[in-house]
Amino acid sequence: MKVKVLNLKTNKSTSNEVSDAVFGREYNESLVHQITTAYMSGGRQGSKAQKNRSAVSGGGKKPWKQKGTGRARAGTSRGPIWTGGGVTFAAQPRDYSKKVNKKMYKGAISCIFSELLRTERLKVVSEFDITEAKTKNITALMTSLGVKDALLMTDELDENLYLSSRNLYHVGVCDTQSIDPVSLIGYENVVITEAALKKVEAML
Repeated sequence: MKVKVLNLKTNKSTSNEVSDAVFGREYNESLVHQITTAYMSGGRQGSKAQKNRSAVSGGGKKPWKQKGTGRARAGTSRGPIWTGGGVTFAAQPRDYSKKVNKKMYKGAISCIFSELLRTERLKVVSEFDITEAKTKNITALMTSLGVKDALLMTDELDENLYLSSRNLYHVGVCDTQSIDPVSLIGYENVVITEAALKKVEAML
């Protein structure tokens, strides 16, 4: 299949041939959902910890004798109902990451790119050509492309492109090595360079 490649300098378009297997794939919603949730789960820190009754210091001695005081029997002063006691169902550090097969991950990324191309939300440019780290350069770029919310993707991370866009909350920048499903579906549009498109095709 062919995609339109826009030259930002001349404002003229050419066509480029891409693989149907990568950019013409049928959208698999359940697969994309599974990979997205797995990616988000892997980003969780999982370091929350609380102390249960055995982890709280003290409480070794029986507070009072078993019978004869008129009070309820108690074996420790560190039970959950006591002030200074442990937590009933104490949270413990855990690993939230889920196993994802490479084939599934690549398939999900391919599904997302195919859907973006199908809905005309994937825009291919020859190159960004940002020579100065100024926010107005990205604003002008977005205006010329007719988009307000976009992820800008290059084959290698461009420092000027990153510095120019970091003040804009609706613009993201990444290279082909740091593609993730959350970023791809989190922005309304994806603007990718021709070189990055070829890299993505080779990766998938």
